[in-house]
Amino acid sequence: MSIQKSAKRITAPDILVRKGGEPIVSLTAYHAHTARILDPYVDFLLVGDSLGMVMHGYESTVPVPLDLMIMHGAAVVRGSEQSLIVVDMPFGSYEESPNIAFRNAARIMKETGCGAVKLEGGQRMGETIHYLTERGIPVMAHIGLTPQSVHVMGGFKTQGRERDEWASIEEDARVIAEAGAFSVVMEGMAELLAARITKVCPIPTIGIGASAECDGQILVLEDMLGLSPRVPKFVKEFAQIGNAIESAVQSYADDVRARKFPAQEHTYAMKGKASPATKKTKMAGS
Repeated sequence: MSIQKSAKRITAPDILVRKGGEPIVSLTAYHAHTARILDPYVDFLLVGDSLGMVMHGYESTVPVPLDLMIMHGAAVVRGSEQSLIVVDMPFGSYEESPNIAFRNAARIMKETGCGAVKLEGGQRMGETIHYLTERGIPVMAHIGLTPQSVHVMGGFKTQGRERDEWASIEEDARVIAEAGAFSVVMEGMAELLAARITKVCPIPTIGIGASAECDGQILVLEDMLGLSPRVPKFVKEFAQIGNAIESAVQSYADDVRARKFPAQEHTYAMKGKASPATKKTKMAGS
């Protein structure tokens, strides 16, 4: 007899048919605990290679290794039940050839249990996206500002603010859709261009710094919670968790130094006998 979970996970085809419908909600997640909190409220969770900067202190996403993505991806899958889990393919794991991309994508899916992978690049990745999707691997594409190409772009620069940039980016969207991607993240893109692509592109567009004209939105969790020291212009901080953490840590440190913590209610007494602290109290009062 097969054992099945009670909750049915959202799949890549489920996201695809949402084109033009209710906006798709997504956030990044890097470990099981936050995945469990986010899972009831989102359509998909992205295990983004942004974890290299957010959790491991890298200056960009470029140094992130494949094994690290797999480790975090597996944790997010374990912590969630209903969301589609998408795992980023890190820099250097898919660009060399479609065959190598398939080998690494298959490993990600086998070892994490995720439902799709994401890779950056438009026209240049058309052949690879087609190769993967033809072999059973759902692919989310990523165009516009592509962080893995930060050294070529000369920084994290908004795309499409000049009209002469539009044709190439529009062609990126056309190629990846025809290649079989089930959706596309559009990052750091001028609003007018994002709206234009969303209108003609047959697959859902997921915006991050690309306006509300997209079919859905994604943000880095730590950015929108106020945990990041600096955030891009397109981020709305829905909470200030960083301030709350600092306040809690300060209170903890003060209590430890004043010997207020741990208090009696935080300690364990001996079974069936009075604890040394209790005996000392009785002797002092006798």
